[in-house]
Amino acid sequence: MRQEHELREPALHDLRIGDVASRTGRSVHAIRWYEAQGLMPGVVRDSGGRRTYTAYHVGWLDLMDRLRRTGMSIAQLREYTALVKKGGASLKARRALLAAHQARVLETIAGWTEALALIDAKIEFYDEWVANGERPAVEPHRRLRRRGGAAATAGLRLRPRTRSNRSGD
Repeated sequence: MRQEHELREPALHDLRIGDVASRTGRSVHAIRWYEAQGLMPGVVRDSGGRRTYTAYHVGWLDLMDRLRRTGMSIAQLREYTALVKKGGASLKARRALLAAHQARVLETIAGWTEALALIDAKIEFYDEWVANGERPAVEPHRRLRRRGGAAATAGLRLRPRTRSNRSGD
């Protein structure tokens, strides 16, 4: 059956759960949780009832981890896994799900990059202040505007510098 072949590839050799745990850095308990949640397609049991895994499962856990670290919900992981279990008929749906997730990740990265630019400018501001012993004339938000124009400070609300808000630096 095509679906089983697709789920078991590449079947380099059978691995026990402890092997998968050591290769992935996950606990045996965590691997069993993934399986219980329906997030480990293609796990079979040997004649003794023990779970057997392949290199495919090691890669699959890596994918699940990366998707989760990038904000994919458990429900979306289940949806993606269910689509994989459907085989080639779900390729377009899988691609669409991952493309939507990719767009969310890129948006998050852009926001973090913008925030990091302000953090960098603030650190530079403090470095200059410590090195010169005087408060720099150019505030961190203004440094961003000089470097990247409006895009660097998009979404940031700038307060006019007053004596009352200077100490919050």
